[in-house]
Amino acid sequence: MTARIDWAESRPAGASAATAADLEAAAQAAVEGGIAARPFYRDDDLGIHHKKAGDPVTEADHAANDAILGVLRARRPEDLVRSEESAPPPDIAAANRLWVVDPLDGTKEFIARNGEFAMMVGLAVAGATRLGAVLKPDPGRLYLGVASGGAWVADVHWAGEDARVGEDLDARVGPFVPLRLPEEHPATLRMVRSRSHPDPLITAVGEALEADEVLSGSVGVKCSLIAEGQADVYVHPVPFLKEWDTCAPEAVLRGAGGRVTDCAGDPLTYGKREPAQPRGIFAARADTWRAARGLVREVTSAKLGIES
Repeated sequence: MTARIDWAESRPAGASAATAADLEAAAQAAVEGGIAARPFYRDDDLGIHHKKAGDPVTEADHAANDAILGVLRARRPEDLVRSEESAPPPDIAAANRLWVVDPLDGTKEFIARNGEFAMMVGLAVAGATRLGAVLKPDPGRLYLGVASGGAWVADVHWAGEDARVGEDLDARVGPFVPLRLPEEHPATLRMVRSRSHPDPLITAVGEALEADEVLSGSVGVKCSLIAEGQADVYVHPVPFLKEWDTCAPEAVLRGAGGRVTDCAGDPLTYGKREPAQPRGIFAARADTWRAARGLVREVTSAKLGIES
């Protein structure tokens, strides 16, 4: 099982050598995670278990986690890794560089086989997202982002697409093209919300913004929809989001020109002792973020304990 990324021809332009090397590690890890998980997607038995009620995990989650961590350990052995499916490193709060991994974001969508799931590999430095890779395996799309330095997208072509568990599957990635939010503001705002986690506050925000509704699973897929101009705003005012849900998607959307904060409008942070993002996520086109910031804060403040 191999991921073939021809960086000699398709390396995203504009990144420094060090950043490009980290971006390559993130991309390779995400695609290897997709290679590991994709055969389970075609299998009759997904090996579903439950961490707790309503929180499923599959054998694909674990296979993707093993593959992603294998790449990061080989390429960045001195860095710490926080992953949803692994025990946290004991000295995480002291880490300057921290890889933040969700090996399969959108497990319910993976189980439903609707394509709205992603492998997400982000790098946080000094508590802030630096860069990330979001792989949407079905169909194959790989999104890369440097929070302050651009974003790119490439198609992923699967060879042996019908491979079952234990069989070989190859992936060919590229070429990359720059990803930038369109300048033209849509006539009607499009708000993407969770397919699996409805919330009355999300409905209230959408109604206040007079936005059309777009349904999708996975934080990574939602932020990618905004980055590609297929949606404009994503608000999820819940305290149960974790760092691995937001690190890579934030880097991609910010790199494409968007804004990502919590629902109070404050920066998301990484490497905390507890991985929760307790005030949810507010991601949008930059102009939409500025226009909606006050409303989002007002509507969500009581639930999330945001001081007025």
